[in-house]
Amino acid sequence: MAKGRGIQIEGGEAMSQTETSTTTALDAERRRLADKLREVREFLGLSQQDAATAANLTRLALSAIETGRRRIESVELQALARVYRQPVSYFLEEAEQEDAAASELRFLARAAKELSPKDRTELLKFAEFLRRYNASTDTRRMRTVRE
Repeated sequence: MAKGRGIQIEGGEAMSQTETSTTTALDAERRRLADKLREVREFLGLSQQDAATAANLTRLALSAIETGRRRIESVELQALARVYRQPVSYFLEEAEQEDAAASELRFLARAAKELSPKDRTELLKFAEFLRRYNASTDTRRMRTVRE
């Protein structure tokens, strides 16, 4: 065991408290990314096998990524982002940016998971309608403010 403030790790090397803190932060970020990937896949109603096949991964690799047992390569993240129809940045946002809206989205995802595939399709159509409606309303408000 290393003396002082270091911590013994594999291979007999010691990590300082700063290195340990950084490693812990990276592990937490990897865990958050893994959780987000799993949540999006489940929200879309995809099985691990379906998502893995579409992203050119094995189901075991995707399972290991989603549980945090395996690091994800950038090309794998890009492939999964394409399958999940999200920009890569969606998965890389800082944890601090998650707020009440993110919590509500997780609740909606869990609720949507219980819906039939047809109902989920309708829910997505309605969400798109709301997005477009709100965008047009915002545009009208901006015009009114300028006038």
